[in-house]
Amino acid sequence: MDNIKERLDYLRRLIQEPEFLEGKGLSNEVNIRIFCYDPAEEMTVGHFIRQITADQSVCCRLMECDLYKIFLSVCEDLDILDDIPEMEESDGGIFLLEQLHSAIGESEYIEKIQYEPHERGDVLMITGVGDVFPFMRVHTLLEALQPHFSDMPILVMYPGEFDGYRLKLFNRLQPNDYYRAFNVI
Repeated sequence: MDNIKERLDYLRRLIQEPEFLEGKGLSNEVNIRIFCYDPAEEMTVGHFIRQITADQSVCCRLMECDLYKIFLSVCEDLDILDDIPEMEESDGGIFLLEQLHSAIGESEYIEKIQYEPHERGDVLMITGVGDVFPFMRVHTLLEALQPHFSDMPILVMYPGEFDGYRLKLFNRLQPNDYYRAFNVI
């Protein structure tokens, strides 16, 4: 199934199936699924996400977490958002990245993502993975999220490749090991 629209239609059906919602067939592994797509299809996938999260007929509750929006929100909370461009210009991109990594970690993202109570039929959908690079890498976030969302499926919309062992963002960056997820399609 190579056509992105066919794959997204399949995903729409899949996330509503009881087997998906309950994590059946995963050999007692955590219910983390990766939907990989060609980064050139970002506009199509973005349209799908906006459409499905607004669709009242979907029989699961999609909890979309856009990592880039979360990043901006954390920067606002820390009162550093307006200082970032000046810091990059004066101190350089590497220094800025180091400072952001020391100030914003997985716990800040989890604090923004976490909600209670989780309900039967909830699906945590992670988006904005490519937009938040290099400030946050999804493999480290998934490791940190597992204890907080072990009772529900996590669906990562991923602009790149996942071979079951390594995530390769944008189909070109150095792959990162992550073996606790499953490809959706």
